[in-house]
Formats: sequence, C-alpha cells, structure tokens
Amino acid sequence: MQKIIWAMSMSLDGYMEGPHREIGWHLVDDELHRHFNEQAAAMGAFLDGRVSWELMASFWPDADADPSSPEPVREFAGIWRSMPKYVFSRTLEQAGWNTTILRDVVPEEIRALKESAKGDLGVGGADLAAAFLRLGLIDEIHVYVHPVVIGRGKAMFQASDVTADLRLAATRTFGNGVVLLRYELTN
Repeated sequence: MQKIIWAMSMSLDGYMEGPHREIGWHLVDDELHRHFNEQAAAMGAFLDGRVSWELMASFWPDADADPSSPEPVREFAGIWRSMPKYVFSRTLEQAGWNTTILRDVVPEEIRALKESAKGDLGVGGADLAAAFLRLGLIDEIHVYVHPVVIGRGKAMFQASDVTADLRLAATRTFGNGVVLLRYELTN
C-alpha cells in the first residue's frame, strides 16, 4: 500500500523557513538535490497547500530553461511539471502544470487517492501537514535537519494539539552536514 509522506527541511532549532519565508539557509548541494529528485520521481503525486504550491509554481515550470542551472535543478523541473499535483485551496480558481484544486482535506477522499496512486504521496507545507497529522493521514515524516540555527521563523510542527508516536526507521548523513531522520508513525 502507498504511503503519505511529509518531507521537510528544518533548521536545527526547528524552523522550516525564516520569519520572512526565506529558505536561503537550506544547504541543498548537488548530492542532496539528487536525493530529493530520486525521492520525488518515485512519488505518485504531490499534495501541497496553496502557499507551497504557489512557491513551487513560481520557479519550477521553466527552471530547466536556463542552461546555467545545475543538472539536478533542470532534472527536478521536469519531475515537478509531469507529476500529478493536488493543491488545497479555497481561493485558487485555476492551477496549471498537471494540478487539481481541492477545497478541503476530506479524509475519505485522501484515503481513496492514496489507494489509487501509482506511488507514495508527498505532502508539502507545514499547515497542510498539520491538518493531515491531526486527521491521522500521515504515514511517515522525513526531516532533513540542516546544520544551522536561524533563531526564529515558521516552526515545522504546527499541530500543537497532536501527539504522535514515531519509530525511527532510517537515518542518513549527507556530505554537507544535513541529516535525514526518517520516522514511521506507529499510532
């Protein structure tokens, strides 16, 4: 059975973005980007909140048009465009690039999507992930801990009213010091 996976980069002090949505502190080198590409290419679909989807849509549709872009960036642009995407938004009227707009997180619909997917589903965005976590829809959490402290910003975990039991399933250290912690939810 397919899984719903929330993968997120996080500073050592628990933030996924700075106070002005900056992510320039992410240490994504070619090795880490190739890993992200490998993970993303195996997915059945991306599930994003509106803010995350708009961030992705502002860059990836033509990121491979610049010949000076590194190979992993050009590769991910093609993965992103071709991957089925679902954006959760009550305000978007249209979305391109193989994207379906969903207005609400309906557990039965998400479970049906999971059963019919051709690969795991990747959840993007802390707010959407908090809703999925609250509803018991996340199977795994992949935390990419970057060796930086940014002091403030948006915390990765937004669902303060949720407790979850996790089992560490794997770890990996990348050459740039980023550490992947892969957890399976056990409850």
